[in-house]
Amino acid sequence: MTAPEHPARRMPTGRRFDLRATAMFFGLAALGLGLVGLVARMAFGVAERRPAWAVLLSLGVAVAVVIGRRGRNRVSAARLARRTTDALEQATATALDALDAERPAEPAPPAVPCDRSAAVVVTDHDALTPDEFEQAIADLCVRDGCAEVEVVGGAGDLGADVLALTPDGRRVVIQCKRYGEDNKVGSEELQRFGGTCFTVHGADVAVLVTSSDFTAPAADYARRCGIVCVDRAGLRAWSEGTGPAPWVPEPRAGRELLDRELPDRAWQ
Repeated sequence: MTAPEHPARRMPTGRRFDLRATAMFFGLAALGLGLVGLVARMAFGVAERRPAWAVLLSLGVAVAVVIGRRGRNRVSAARLARRTTDALEQATATALDALDAERPAEPAPPAVPCDRSAAVVVTDHDALTPDEFEQAIADLCVRDGCAEVEVVGGAGDLGADVLALTPDGRRVVIQCKRYGEDNKVGSEELQRFGGTCFTVHGADVAVLVTSSDFTAPAADYARRCGIVCVDRAGLRAWSEGTGPAPWVPEPRAGRELLDRELPDRAWQ
């Protein structure tokens, strides 16, 4: 009697256990869990300050999960962990950038008012050279709160000896004339300065300072062109702090003009 033959049982052909791949998977999983903890800790802080950014962080995590699910049939466990890690890192960077952008700026230090009485500059201008005279005028500008003060006098200066910005941001162009008391500034010198101070140097305030005085035609030209003239007495008052800086408008100028135009008007 012949015994029937039974087909040989096939052994399952599934993937064999790989210790190296398993260890890598758990290592990456631990890294992912660490990042999840870090993100969760940051999420609580963000939620307290900016709830909107907490929602954004949650969406980032959700996107990472969706990406992982879509590729689980096509990618290995290591690639899935790597994608999840990248998504978490990107969400963390977004949260950090949001916190930096929303961090309130440090308040600017309060402006320190100019104390002219504490820095009075009294100088014998007659004893100075022309260069020293220009520097003395620049020092007065610094004392009275000007910024970007610069001495530019010299060959080719086109009439500008000192440049500065007033405390309220106006551009001041100053020409300095260190003359003897008997040598007055004439009309021709005012005309040369008037031809460059506004058109070339872009002055908001044009000033001519002298250690002497101005002739009547020169003062009249300056008045018509809007150039501020500082004579010997005005310079001394400015230096000693008893008079205004040249860029400070005279409070009575408008009233005196109206007085001339409307002499019959009674002012209260």
